[in-house]
Amino acid sequence: MRKIPALFALTGMATMLAGCGSSGLFNRDRPDEFAVQRQAPLVIPPDFALTPPAPGAPRPSDRTTATQAQEALFGGPAPRSEVERAAGNRAGTAAASIRSTVGDPATNTVAKGDVTRDIIAAPQGDGREAQAVIGG
Repeated sequence: MRKIPALFALTGMATMLAGCGSSGLFNRDRPDEFAVQRQAPLVIPPDFALTPPAPGAPRPSDRTTATQAQEALFGGPAPRSEVERAAGNRAGTAAASIRSTVGDPATNTVAKGDVTRDIIAAPQGDGREAQAVIGG
């Protein structure tokens, strides 16, 4: 007689635990709440003599979710100072093939010597064994 209530309790707990699973009878296909994107609001143009857009051209008011996220996080492009603009103008523009040119084995490089190679190949440490020698 004492075993029947314990058996019902055990069966009830097993049923509730089975409801927590992600497969079986209680599984259902849910929409992805992070895939929702806001649509641009409808706007009536003030001038009805506008030319229609070209077929297949993107809408000018639509922005991708990546662009919207960047603008929300960083606030759009920052204004450049005069010094920054001058440095950019003096630097010029890079060639379009710069990434493939840099990785080319025929590209000439400067040999930095044994000291630089030893510094780069040195094992990483916490600096306790580091020593400085002052020449004199």
